[in-house]
Parts: sequence; structure tokens; C-alpha cells
Amino acid sequence: MSPVITRSSVELIGRSAEIHALRQEIERVARSDAKVLISGESGTGKEIVAHLIHAHSPRASNVFAPVNCAGLPETLLESELFGHVRGSFTGAYRDKPGKLESAHNGTVFLDEMGEMTLRMQGMLLRFLETGELQKVGADGSGRIVNVRVITATNRNLREMIAQGLFREDLFYRLNVIHIVVPPLREHKDDLPLLAEHFLARFKDANDSPITEISLGAMKTLTDYSWPGNVRELENVIERLVVTVQRSSVLTEDLPLEVRSHDPVALRPKRERRRTVADDLYKKVVDGKESFWTAVYPLFMDREITRANVRDVVRRGLEEARGNYKIVARLFNMDPRDYKRFLNFLRKHDCQIPFKEYR
Repeated sequence: MSPVITRSSVELIGRSAEIHALRQEIERVARSDAKVLISGESGTGKEIVAHLIHAHSPRASNVFAPVNCAGLPETLLESELFGHVRGSFTGAYRDKPGKLESAHNGTVFLDEMGEMTLRMQGMLLRFLETGELQKVGADGSGRIVNVRVITATNRNLREMIAQGLFREDLFYRLNVIHIVVPPLREHKDDLPLLAEHFLARFKDANDSPITEISLGAMKTLTDYSWPGNVRELENVIERLVVTVQRSSVLTEDLPLEVRSHDPVALRPKRERRRTVADDLYKKVVDGKESFWTAVYPLFMDREITRANVRDVVRRGLEEARGNYKIVARLFNMDPRDYKRFLNFLRKHDCQIPFKEYR
């Protein structure tokens, strides 16, 4: 799938069968008011699909409110969604409506749904069942609102359910209609149209002399596997517009990673973006910091989520082949802290079954 937003309208760019089928699916889904779960790799355009569903729906004249669930810690996400009352926390100088309230009669799009904590999942489930807002710091029930909820994720929620990281009851609430957005490598026939579209957009904004992408450069673009999907293509074209000072883009103008691709390695692969857990694990293992100074304070201050801690522990178990004592040493703990470490994990529901790593 290769949707992009143009300056004048929201549309899908491409003539492939995948794009045609996706347009039809969006139009069909938009007519109902059912909840939609959109899944697909990062960069495929899941938010564009959500926006299109809203734009073709009876709610189109009302608010479309996107929320990135991965970009906010739990406390801020709760306030962002449900709102807060004055004095509910430091910095809450006035009442503030959340996105769910602001989008009354419109659509709320929850991106990166798989990053939401179990506590937030429970709060969202309650809202979906009752339509009732519970603002941060408010006493009792709040206003009942009418919003359509569309969610998206690049993670496998069924696997997360099996691991205890995602609520099964919430999954079935959200997964009324499921749209899978395929990666760019599965519909490369649309790539020339997409490249020309991005080129036209960026050259106007940058007063670029480029008028065409040469046949050789276009073949190289088409041969590349695009792990970052349409977003990566957009970034590459923008870079070319800024750096190339002639009328035609040549193969040697393309970024090295695009030119030096290995044709044998063009099989489908899922993009894996660097996560909070990656950074924390690197800090503990490579930086030799203790778990108690690098991870524990962030969790207790709610700057990272339970899922982040579980991911760090999971990485440790993979390295230690399921041995928690080795994980404790790997995380630079005093041997006397082993029981404290296990108690912390049990208390906060961060413990991972060790047997599957042996």
C-alpha cells in the first residue's frame, strides 16, 4: 500500500491491484461506524488509511484526532486521551479536555496501540464499553462522548496477548474490522508514481532544478527492498531535491544504502525500529550501569512503561538462556540483590517465563 497526503487532498497514489483493493475497502469501511484495527509495518501509511476512513465517513465534518501512544509516557497519555482537571498534578493550571472529548462526534486515531500499558488498556476498554470519560483528578464519572475509535499497530497483538502484554478483551473490542497495509516491496509497480509525486511536492518547496529521475536511477529505486516503506522513499526523494543541482537524478546521486543493496537479500523483512528497551539494555550491558540506576528509577517515576521493563528483561533472558541469576549479573547487580530483583519483577508484573528461553 502506498498512500500519501497531497497538499490539496488526501488520496492514495498508485494503480496497482493492492491500491485498488485498498480504496474499495476504505470506502466500504467508512460507511459503517465500526471500530477498525489497521496493522502493517512502520512507514506504510497506516495513519493515512485512518484519515481516509474518517474523510469518507459521515463524521468527516467533525474532528479527526490522532494520538501517538508510543510517544508519551503513561501519565501524559492518560491526560492526552481523557483530559485532566485543574490541580490534578504539577503543571495542571487549568482544566483541559482530552482528545476523546475534543473529538466528540468525530474520530480518534490511536497509533502504535501495542505500546499502551496494561493499565491504560483497561481504561480504554472501560471507555469503549461505556463512552464515559474519567478525567485525571476528577471525582466520579464524567461526560459521555460519541467518537469513532480507529487503532493501528506494527506489532503482532496476538503474540502480545500470549505474552501477557496486551488484553485479549480489548483486542476483540478493537478488531471489529481489520485492515492490513502491505509493505511497499509488495507493490513496487506504484513506486515510479510515488517517486514522481514526492519529487513534484518537494521541488516546488525547494526551488529545485530537477525535472526527472533517470531510467537507471529509477531501476535502482525499484530494485531496492525499502525496509522503511513509503516513508523511507519520501525521505530519499526529499534528500535528492536538496542535494542534486541538475535537471536529472542519476544513479550515483542515490544514497549509498539504496545503491549498494544486495539483490539476494530482497526477500520480505519486517522493519525493526530502535526502542526504549534497546537503549536501556545497551546502557546496562554495554555501559555497565546497574539495573537499579538505569531502569528502576525511570519505571518508578513512570517515565517508562511495564512493557519497556519486560522488553529489557526479555533481552536479558535471551542472552542468559533463561537463567535469572545470570540476568542479574548481566544487569550489574550485587549477588545479594537477586531476590530483590525477582520480587520487583513479580510485584510489578514484569516477570517473563524463563522456560521458553532455555
